[in-house]
This record gives sequence, C-alpha cells and structure tokens, in this order.
Amino acid sequence: MRGWVGGWMMKKLIFPVVLGLAAYYAAFGGEYSLLEVREIRREVETKRAELERLRAEADSLQGRVAALENDPVEIETLARERFGMIRDGEVLYRFVGDGDGREPDGGEPKELETR
Repeated sequence: MRGWVGGWMMKKLIFPVVLGLAAYYAAFGGEYSLLEVREIRREVETKRAELERLRAEADSLQGRVAALENDPVEIETLARERFGMIRDGEVLYRFVGDGDGREPDGGEPKELETR
C-alpha cells in the first residue's frame, strides 16, 4: 500500500509541475513569446500612426497640387513668395540679414530695388 500512496502522491505533484512548465513555455518560450507579441503590437501601432500622418500629408500635398493646377492666384502667390517675381511697375524690396533685420556685420539693413 505504501508504494501505491507514494506513486499517487508523486503523480499528484508531477502533473502541476509539468502543467506549469508547459504554461511557462507557451508564454515565454517558442517562436512568438508574449514579450515578442507585445513588441510587435507596439510596432504595428507606431506604423499605423506614421501611415495616418503620411496619408494626411499626401492629402495636403494633393490639395496644393490641385490649387496650383487650377488657381491662378495660387500660382501668382507661389511665384511672388518663392521666386521673388513682381509685376511691371512694382518695386521689390529685399532685406538681407538675420531675423532681427540687421546685417550680419551689425550694419543697417539694405534695400534692393528690382525692376
């Protein structure tokens, strides 16, 4: 009888240990552990946010392209701001220097007249 009770107790102890090891391996071992799955989910969320930002930027750029293709005022604004173009009879003043309006050497701002 003693052998049967000892064997029964051993089986009673081994089953939870084996079950615990199997659960540990399922959670933290193998190809896709819980830690890897969590990291992959974070990456997916980061990529989704980046995709949304890029989609919004693409929509904005498409709107800008449409405006430049169809709106002469938009084309004129771009030509004036980016290329410094002016109409006949207008005078263009450019101030050269850093943001405070002074020359880099400390002198007074210069005005250029273009016709």
